[in-house]
Amino acid sequence: MDNRREKSRLPAPLGLGGARVWPNFHDLAIFILIAGVFVAIAHGARGMVAPAAWLASDPVTLDPANLPDYALRTTLRMFAAILASLVFTFVVATLAAKSRRAELVILPALDILQSVPVLGFLSFTVVFFIGLFPQSQLGAECAAIFAIFTSQAWNMAFSFYQSLRTVPGDLDEAVRHFRLSPWLRFWRLEVPFAAPGLIWNTMMSMSGGWFFVVASEAITVGDTTIKLPGIGSWLALAIAQRDVAAVLMAVGTMAAVILVYDQLLFRPIVAWADKFRFEQTAAQQRPRSWVYDLWRRGRLIRRISALIGTLSACVAAVAPRRAPAAQRVAPAGAGRRADVLWLAVVLIAVAWALWRIVMFADQTLTLDDVAEAVGLGFLTLLRVAVLIALASLVWVPVGVWIGLRLGIATRVQPIAQFLAAFPANVLFPIAVVAIVSWKLDPDIWLSPLMILGTQWYILFNVIAGASAFPTDMREVAVLFRLRSWQWWRKVIVPGILPYYVTGALTASGGSWNASIVAEVASWGDTKLEATGLGAYIAQATEAGDYPRVVLGIAVMSIMVVACNRLVWRPLYRLAERRFRLT
Repeated sequence: MDNRREKSRLPAPLGLGGARVWPNFHDLAIFILIAGVFVAIAHGARGMVAPAAWLASDPVTLDPANLPDYALRTTLRMFAAILASLVFTFVVATLAAKSRRAELVILPALDILQSVPVLGFLSFTVVFFIGLFPQSQLGAECAAIFAIFTSQAWNMAFSFYQSLRTVPGDLDEAVRHFRLSPWLRFWRLEVPFAAPGLIWNTMMSMSGGWFFVVASEAITVGDTTIKLPGIGSWLALAIAQRDVAAVLMAVGTMAAVILVYDQLLFRPIVAWADKFRFEQTAAQQRPRSWVYDLWRRGRLIRRISALIGTLSACVAAVAPRRAPAAQRVAPAGAGRRADVLWLAVVLIAVAWALWRIVMFADQTLTLDDVAEAVGLGFLTLLRVAVLIALASLVWVPVGVWIGLRLGIATRVQPIAQFLAAFPANVLFPIAVVAIVSWKLDPDIWLSPLMILGTQWYILFNVIAGASAFPTDMREVAVLFRLRSWQWWRKVIVPGILPYYVTGALTASGGSWNASIVAEVASWGDTKLEATGLGAYIAQATEAGDYPRVVLGIAVMSIMVVACNRLVWRPLYRLAERRFRLT
């Protein structure tokens, strides 16, 4: 009898002979939201595939009536880039975490790619994408999306890689006990465990894309100038014309867009992903989302979700499981020989690439040019090191305080996204006017602009680490009355160290990237430059001097890889060895 009553409470599967279910108000609200999103996508996509001639016949203007459409076009580009970044993360970061030989190639490649400035990518990709779609705006759109992708993908990949390398040992043993296939292991264990950190890094990437939106939409490479309709082009035009009102309108529109996609997308995802926190004691506070609550209360939505869950379970049931075969251990000598052979192949490929770069740059450059670029690189390195240290001292305590209080974290989330998305270009006029008025040194006072958009990598990752910190470990710390410095050293720092390393590493690489727009600031006809590698690359890009662009990017990449290998990789290994949850 009890079993029959219990079964009667379960919702009948949709389309499987159950009772007819009528949509309620919550279903209607959800479907209206979904329909509105699809209409907006269709409207924006129609403009993205318009003929290329429209860019000349209908140029970007500062008419406020165009601002909503510009905001929609920019948002679609950023979401297209974030989807590409997710696919890239799942494929590349997983390969790096699973294969030691792939790791030897992927991690240095990620180090190099995150150090290459956005203008460095645009210098060599604009012509390629325009050539693919010569009669359509789609070529320029692809170039802009790719540029935004290069400002989003790397920290997501590093975050997912770090999570895969620190999966708790008992969860790993459980998966082995149930003999799950690699596919099921990935979706049942690794992705859920990595979800908290990956979601916060995805939000950071989305916000970080706004920092480079001006460079990606208002493209100037040599004689090629393209201004795609968007907030970035609007800001570039407003700054060139010294129109303060237009700048403020763009900032207000950007804040409204961030608030909308935070409420409709990121906050529901954070509330949904809270169930993936690794802990044995349930937290008393949980993130909330009105959209997520609407989804859970809809009758028809619940039936559709149940049907999708049933189909997923059926697919999982037929997936092959890992057979308990005897382990085959390869001879140690064979493994070492394979490693040496693989490393030799990688070194040959790197040497060939360096030789091609040298042959390309040797046409017009001398050793004096190389020495100049290296010297400028050390100046930028000094700025990056000082700024990362200062940002860590400020944002690590703040991030821990926010992350351990989920109620505060949900309220701070949209504010942090807006601050992370706030483009430094908006502050350039203030910096230029202040430096000129007070006769300050640009080499010093332009430096903070480098960290404005990248310091948030540290904050977001520390918040993610503190939010994912197990409640039972926090209660043990309270039980043993750990206080002040002992609590930081014994409890919270070990818990957030992998997240902090990810945030500091990406903030460091992002600061190098940001130097290309931060070491050169302008307001109308007034232009200030700081001595550094970023200004060197910006000048070469504007002049179309490709040998010096290649030289600057090569020097920057070598320095970033060296810093990552000498500083951040040892910290990664320390986090994996001493602070992995077991």
